[in-house]
Order: sequence, then C-alpha cells, then structure tokens
Amino acid sequence: MTNKTRSTIMLAVSMAIFGTIGLLRVSLPVSSGFLACFRGISGMLVLLLPLLTKKEKQPIRSATYKKALPLLLFSGALIGVNWILLFEAYRFTTVAKATLSYYMAPVFIVLASPIVLREKLRLKQMICVLAAVAGMIPVSGVLNGEKGSSDLSGVLLGLAAAALYAGVVLLNKRLSSFPPLQKTAIQLGAAGFAVLPYALLSGGFPTEKLTAANWALLLVAGVVHTGAAYLLYFAAIPHLSAQTAAVFSYIDPAVAILLSVFLLKEPLNVWGWIGAALILGATLLSGLEPTRKKGDISPKSKKNSLQ
Repeated sequence: MTNKTRSTIMLAVSMAIFGTIGLLRVSLPVSSGFLACFRGISGMLVLLLPLLTKKEKQPIRSATYKKALPLLLFSGALIGVNWILLFEAYRFTTVAKATLSYYMAPVFIVLASPIVLREKLRLKQMICVLAAVAGMIPVSGVLNGEKGSSDLSGVLLGLAAAALYAGVVLLNKRLSSFPPLQKTAIQLGAAGFAVLPYALLSGGFPTEKLTAANWALLLVAGVVHTGAAYLLYFAAIPHLSAQTAAVFSYIDPAVAILLSVFLLKEPLNVWGWIGAALILGATLLSGLEPTRKKGDISPKSKKNSLQ
C-alpha cells in the first residue's frame, strides 16, 4: 500500500467518524454543555500523547506560543460554544437537517472574507452562495408547510453553530504558521474548560445517572470522535492535495444524512434531498480551487475545523 493510498484511507475514516457525531449525540442522555466539556478535555488529552512523546517539541514558553496563546484560547472558547449549539440542533431537529444547516459555514466564510480578509468576492462564489441559500429553504421545511417550532429552532441553532465555525476558521487563518496538532490540542482544551461553567449550570455532571453503555459512548465521543479522528486527519493531510481534502470532507455530511434517514428513520422528503444537493454541491464547488498547492487546506476541509 502506497503512502498516498494509506493517507486517503485515513482521511476517509476520519471524515466518516465525524459524520456519526449526530447519532452519538441523540443516543446520549446528557446536556449539550456536559458533552462539549467532556469532549474537549478528553480530546485534548488524547492529542497530548503524541506531543509529549515527540523527540522534537516547540518549547511551551516560546515567543510563538506567547503571541498566539490569546487567540488560541479565544478561538477554543468559540469552538466550545459552537459544539453546544450544534448538539442542541441535533436535539431539536433531525440529524440531517442539523448537519445541512451546519454545512452552511462556508457561505458565512465567503461572505465575511471581503471584510475580514480583504479578499475579492468572485462570481463563482456569489453563485455558490445563492445556490446554498436556495437549498436551505427546502431543508428548513417552509416549502411543504412544515411549521414545527422545534424543527425550525434546530435549523436556526445549526446555522448559529455554522456562523461560529466560520469565525473559528477566519481566526485560524491568523494562526496558519502555528503547528496544527499543538494548535488543535490547545483549542480543544480551551473549548472544554470554557464551557465548564455552563455545563455545571445546565445540569452538572450527571455521573450517577449514567449507565456503563452511556460512559462507553462518552469515551467514544472524546477518544474516537475527537482525539483519534484528529490524529488520523493530521497524519493524512500532509500527503494529500487540498482538492482531495475538500472532496473527502463531504463524507462527513453524507454519512450523517444516510444515518439520519436509514438508521434513525428521520424524515427527509424530496425537497429536502434537493436542498441537500444544492447546499453540499454549492459549498464543495466554492471550496475547489485548481491553483491550491498540496497541503493547503480549503475552508471546509476540516481543520481549521473542529467538528
């Protein structure tokens, strides 16, 4: 097996893992704050293992760390809130609709880039934004008369999570020279500790109410869906092109939607499938750039992202 093939498999596996987080969320009887806190701290601990065993480590007190630390902690806090909003979206609407709402993040990135990054908005990007917004209309259910306030709340929470994710991506552009594995470990820890007060106020740590199966799922959320998935991603991405990373990142929503419809039996009508195609197709086309170099990660090719 070639190095490229191995890296492609690792990337596909990591994206498939991320795609099951919605299924995990609806299976866990804990608050979104507790899950976000547990996931952030346990994920940080997993990522610290390879960092602590590396022979060459960047000194924690170096000038690079001191300069980047405030931004790392702030972006980590945003990640924690982003997770809470996404987990709440899974509670109020279907996994498919919450996921599609969350995948509107590239639209927010494109719209903010001219202001934040002084980048020119190209015609292709404008068309993709309009297509994604058009796709969000049938996904929300308004075309076929769906008026459930709970369902709409879930979609709005997913969109709010997407907006925060977009903010994290834009902030991470200012941290592009920072080692990615170390950056993610710090951000995960910051996410977990930032939402700790909210977790305590919104139900605390219901340890006495959790079964052995619940604890197993929690460990899966922290160790597999966070730590292991990011380790696989970081091992794969240096050996693959940005285009490959961008395309394979859409395994995540594909898995989430299929699990929602066929395993959880959550409804997604014809209009919903059309909206899904518009959203995912538009955001994928918007992120594909033929001039990008190997290893340059596109906005939605995850990490930057903390799904």
